[in-house]
Amino acid sequence: MSSTSFKPTLRLLDATMVVAGSMIGSGIFIVSADITRNVGSAGWLITIWLITGFMTITAALSYGELSGMFPKAGGQYVYLKEAYNPLIGFLYGWSFFAVIQTATIAAVGVAFAKFTAYLFPALSTDAVVTTIGGLRISPAQLLSICVIILLTYINTRGIKSGKLIQTTFTLTKLLSLFGLILFGMLAFNADSWNSNWKSAWTLQKLVPGSSVETYTTIAALGAVAAAMVGSIFSSDSWNNVTFIAGEIKNPQRNIGLSLFLGTLIVTIIYVCTNLVYMSVLPLDAIAAAEKDRVGVTAAQVIFGSSGTIIIAIMIMISTFGCNNGLILAGARVYYTMAQDKLFFKKAGELNDNNVPAYALWFQCLFACAWSLSGQYGQLLDMISFVVVGFYMLTIAGIFILRKKRPDAHRPYKAFGYPVLPIIYILMGLSFCGLLIVFKPAYTWPGLIITLLGIPMYYLIRKNDSDQTQSG
Repeated sequence: MSSTSFKPTLRLLDATMVVAGSMIGSGIFIVSADITRNVGSAGWLITIWLITGFMTITAALSYGELSGMFPKAGGQYVYLKEAYNPLIGFLYGWSFFAVIQTATIAAVGVAFAKFTAYLFPALSTDAVVTTIGGLRISPAQLLSICVIILLTYINTRGIKSGKLIQTTFTLTKLLSLFGLILFGMLAFNADSWNSNWKSAWTLQKLVPGSSVETYTTIAALGAVAAAMVGSIFSSDSWNNVTFIAGEIKNPQRNIGLSLFLGTLIVTIIYVCTNLVYMSVLPLDAIAAAEKDRVGVTAAQVIFGSSGTIIIAIMIMISTFGCNNGLILAGARVYYTMAQDKLFFKKAGELNDNNVPAYALWFQCLFACAWSLSGQYGQLLDMISFVVVGFYMLTIAGIFILRKKRPDAHRPYKAFGYPVLPIIYILMGLSFCGLLIVFKPAYTWPGLIITLLGIPMYYLIRKNDSDQTQSG
């Protein structure tokens, strides 16, 4: 017999660990290489992370008001539906299921496998186990699928199982990152540091082995936007805690507080980690890190020959915990959509452990398919535009709801309203506009995937209407 309601069992610490744990995957150990190639200077590398951190914390503070108004499963999907209409909510939910969450789960799963291969070389992404219709299937992809299935199964056993993994693994990776920062400071190289900060504010294209290329003013804006794709991806998924609102104790208080604490902790860690990179490596080495694995290159300097193993274990812990948070939270969106008759009906049921098991397995199936496809990396670059677009729409929803429902209960009001929400929207518009102009390949595929949801929405509505009439 299935249950009909979620059980609130998550405390503030658990909710904060969902925020931080879902944000920190493998990105912080990798994307700084591409950012450095785009901006070419120490000052701009740190600025990119500070801008992203400011945007993330600002958005999180704004979401606190919405989470207080609608403290139930579904989070951002519910906020968009309430502020605008069911179609806008569905477009977010559809994009979330089709790419945003499931492709991220696949990418994080394969990142786990890639770094496991440092300990067990047979699991390399370069090896081929079999081919399926032209697709080369590597041991890393198969391990990714096994991890996704394992974490899905654990989360079907109840929120307490998922909570235990999330809190344990997130606390472990936070302590590990603090350790990396501490040992990095002890390994401080004054020559590298001073060299990196000589031309700290010269925005330029840095390609190792080639001459440095200084940007024109317009091209410089495009370079900043391109650089931010990586930092935004690394800082995304902070909103996952809003999806599990129905399982958080005192959600009106704890969701908003966990959003602020989680995003602040991660922003500080990200900035400090990049300062450590620059304290032990010259910018050229950051930009030229093998396969962009800056964390590995820095760890080899900090810890010597054992650095590779240390960072590999850190990333395995980080990505395993990250995927648990993504899997745990994502299924609650499909559950709420199914309750609104906009997703598979079975996804709207809870099992005997008070979790949406069918929604978890639907998500698992799609994420495993992305793992096999090998196309998740490109898709995630392309989806940054859509992710920020939905964040802007959601934050604009605060203004709409204050006008539509002025007397609604708001246990928490957006910090800095209306200034900070407006600043976020303007920064988001700038980011998306620059991507449209300078990196169109990063924009139109994600936009097409989102727009495909429009005919799907009306088809689902029509089928539901037909079934109602025939019934």
